[in-house]
Amino acid sequence: MVFKINLGDKGKSWKIETDNEALIGKKIGEKIEGKEIKSDLDGYELEITGTSDKAGFAGSKDIEGFALKRVLLSKGKFMKGWKKRRKKRIKVKGLRKKKTLRGNQISKDTIQINAKVIKHGHKKLEELFAEQNKPKEKKEEAKTA
Repeated sequence: MVFKINLGDKGKSWKIETDNEALIGKKIGEKIEGKEIKSDLDGYELEITGTSDKAGFAGSKDIEGFALKRVLLSKGKFMKGWKKRRKKRIKVKGLRKKKTLRGNQISKDTIQINAKVIKHGHKKLEELFAEQNKPKEKKEEAKTA
């Protein structure tokens, strides 16, 4: 199984794909060494900030384990306090909704892992991921006379 890791660092994000099974069993909020993900990230310390599974369900730090669970939510992290009514967004006071969330452990069903850099290593991330550091190409606009 392949994990897609989004690594955030001061407003920039880097994408890594790894099939390392050492991440299974780690929890959201846990700190890991960079070399567990990729040998080039030696010296880096990362914190797992979130997950997403193969069906798109988000991982919650408050739910123990790796199973799916239906949770009653009010306005907060996984739910906005807005309701659409006739193509308008209306702020609703006291809105509560049941949503399905995944537990805080990484399992074989986890596809995406979000992490942030806590401690930097010897090499800069720009050097390690040079192919992702290319500037975006500007689109040519068709000019009509």
